[in-house]
Amino acid sequence: MALRIGGEPLALERSALEAAFPQAGSRLVVFVHGLCMNDLAWQDGDRNRSMALAHELGYAPLYLHYNTGRHISENGAGFADLLEALVQAWPEPVEEIAIVGHSMGALVARSAAHFGMLRGHAWRSRLRHLAFLAAPHHGSHLERTGHWADDLLGLTPFSAPFRRLGVTRSAGITDLRHGNVLDEDWQEHDRFGHHDDRRVPLPLPSDVNCYLVAATLGARAGDVKDRLFGDGLVPLASALGKGSNPEFCCGVPPERQWVGYGLGHNELLRRDEVYDKLREWLSE
Repeated sequence: MALRIGGEPLALERSALEAAFPQAGSRLVVFVHGLCMNDLAWQDGDRNRSMALAHELGYAPLYLHYNTGRHISENGAGFADLLEALVQAWPEPVEEIAIVGHSMGALVARSAAHFGMLRGHAWRSRLRHLAFLAAPHHGSHLERTGHWADDLLGLTPFSAPFRRLGVTRSAGITDLRHGNVLDEDWQEHDRFGHHDDRRVPLPLPSDVNCYLVAATLGARAGDVKDRLFGDGLVPLASALGKGSNPEFCCGVPPERQWVGYGLGHNELLRRDEVYDKLREWLSE
């Protein structure tokens, strides 16, 4: 795990950070990539909307690179520690931090906010904004389909050998069945076993401005494409943190939500209207 800029890892030492950010400033924004991606996922050819957004708003942009195969809570704890080291080494006193997470990366950011508070980290009191892009707050089609396929493959002795391929799915992917963000959500449980949602409720941090960006392949909420596919990986209700159990609902007000219709999961990284909305919110 490392913080990077331009695809190169940053040494979290004052001299290295001064060289990388000659005008460091007091405001940081960290972009966190999604499943099976890396820190360059925010780059669109020669264009980097995320960096342009950061510079326009006066943030120093950094990019997290992490192993998406690990448990989300393990990555969240590591990210929290990394941010603490960053704040301690940053050339200027840090006054404000914003985090923008896509897909699994949004859950890693949510987990990091929890661990930062739990460990009394200095960076946590500087956290002002958390933007979640296509976050599987209540799980993803991807892992649920994999779990369902495991069940089918195990029905006969002829298909059972193929099930062993399914149970090699990484810890990070199996966390996406329900959207695990805490150690307690997966410890003491067989991650390939049959069980209902056993997550411990974790409200979004009340002292941070939280924003939800979602996408759906449907032309409108509730049409056939939306109900069957969501954005291709994450159902719309999951990305908006909505569900039947109020303990797990995100409770973000409508003015801090945005839905892109006719868009797929990864298209959110390349759409100007998404960055226009982030610009509006992070300017608050």
